[in-house]
Amino acid sequence: MDIKKLQALVIDALEDVKAQDIKLFDTVHMTSLFDRLVVASGTSNRQTKALAASVRDKVKSNGGDIVSIEGEGTGEWVLVDLGDMIVHIMQPAIRAYYRLEEIWGDKEVSLSVAKRGEKAPAAKKTTRTTAKVEAEEKPARKTVAKTAAKKAPAKKAVAKKATAKAPAKSPAKTAAKSVVKSAAKPAGKTAAKKTATKTPAKKAARKSSN
Repeated sequence: MDIKKLQALVIDALEDVKAQDIKLFDTVHMTSLFDRLVVASGTSNRQTKALAASVRDKVKSNGGDIVSIEGEGTGEWVLVDLGDMIVHIMQPAIRAYYRLEEIWGDKEVSLSVAKRGEKAPAAKKTTRTTAKVEAEEKPARKTVAKTAAKKAPAKKAVAKKATAKAPAKSPAKTAAKSVVKSAAKPAGKTAAKKTATKTPAKKAARKSSN
């Protein structure tokens, strides 16, 4: 049986016998054993047993399965196992002592919503999914890409201009460097030759003096 239909049947069955403080919790995110958990109070042993019987009969008459019923002997705490749903029917003192709501009550489901077999209001809130966000951002991304594509040729043109200017400058620089090198080399060689020529004259002068 569909869980929405099952929880609606259980709430109706409990309300038919005047159960007190009915609480319904979604436990899908907490355990794989069952999807829903109900906690309700009965003021006496007789009422807790009557509440359990009401749940059993209502679910059975609508084609649902009853896995087991425990605790009918004393009536202080009756557990009805419906497979995908667990129903705890407890007397107030027992309920206050065990505090099942603190263990399983992380995600409470509204009873009015459960009776209609609808999703919780929180689930109805419209939130932008990742797909929607991406769909909305795609045009902006395309625009950025187009802008970048338009700017790229301009950058290439600037690079080409810089490349074109570079060869014009480089021959002049090369010529200037060659002139300086060529001018420096003869001067160096001439000085070396002069030094070599003067050296024998100095040696001869020294010998004559001696």
